[in-house]
Amino acid sequence: MLMIWTYGHKYYVNLLVNMSHYILLLNWTDQGIRNVKDTIKRADAFKSYLEKKGGKLTDIFYTFGQYDLVLIVELPNDDEAMSVLLGTGALGNIRSTTLKAFNLEETRRIVENLK
Repeated sequence: MLMIWTYGHKYYVNLLVNMSHYILLLNWTDQGIRNVKDTIKRADAFKSYLEKKGGKLTDIFYTFGQYDLVLIVELPNDDEAMSVLLGTGALGNIRSTTLKAFNLEETRRIVENLK
């Protein structure tokens, strides 16, 4: 959906995009755990980075067990997701496993289109 409205003499255009959902399963690298005291600062920087890419950090969980962190993020498409993951991974603090996720409404639409 494309919405156009005016404010004064300027025109603003807002493109509403259906965001894709991703679950990021993260593990610290040796560098990441060595610098664990910076994790909150890095999380804030990641949130800002996502927003610049048109995304959103839905939630972040610090965990113990198989993964050290679990993040739920929204991004406009797989290309942006790949860009974010490669850029973040290149910093050397985490290794990631990524799941593309579908919420109930998205799954409902998919199932309704089955033949």
